[in-house]
Amino acid sequence: MKVISVNVGQPTAVQVGNHTAISGIRKHPVPGRVRVDAGGVVGDRVLNTRNHGGPDQAVYVYAREDYDAWADILGRNLPHGKFGENLLIGGLESADVRIGERFQIGHVILEVTGVRIPCGTLGAVMEDAGFVKRFVQARRPGFYTRVIQGGEIGRGDDVTRCAGPAGAPTIGELFDLWYADARERDPARLQELLTYPLAERLRARVQEWMA
Repeated sequence: MKVISVNVGQPTAVQVGNHTAISGIRKHPVPGRVRVDAGGVVGDRVLNTRNHGGPDQAVYVYAREDYDAWADILGRNLPHGKFGENLLIGGLESADVRIGERFQIGHVILEVTGVRIPCGTLGAVMEDAGFVKRFVQARRPGFYTRVIQGGEIGRGDDVTRCAGPAGAPTIGELFDLWYADARERDPARLQELLTYPLAERLRARVQEWMA
């Protein structure tokens, strides 16, 4: 596996429905070496801190294979960073990644913590009011990570994938649970999910499902 691009975004206006939001979702590849610390990729801005960012959702990762699938679905190639990802990696399917897995890139170690849930801002940057629904149907969400060890990364770096705890949920399982009917969620499995290193926002949502 290799790093395809490292992407950062600055605040820009995004028209979401009838209102204008200031968002950092529009990200673009940056050249050279980029510093990653506990807050994420240095130089990247997160505006909606209620739902994004923080130490346990510091780096959002998407896969080249996801982009390839979208090219088939949409009939066109998309520029790297279009999905708001900080890190684009080649050589994996994001839905198959498990919570607690670690990815080492040079000295940098990232730990998988949660699943990306799409919002209207994604639909706005895709210029498609129905894109959120398409994103859910495609089941290619990408995943959030916390930074276990910081350092510098860049395009072309090798990525080593390290197994996480046995029985940990996949990103695809968590994505499906998010959109499942309450009656389809197994209480015992929900309780088990809390034993894994979930992002705090996701952990809170699982606790809500249990209640």
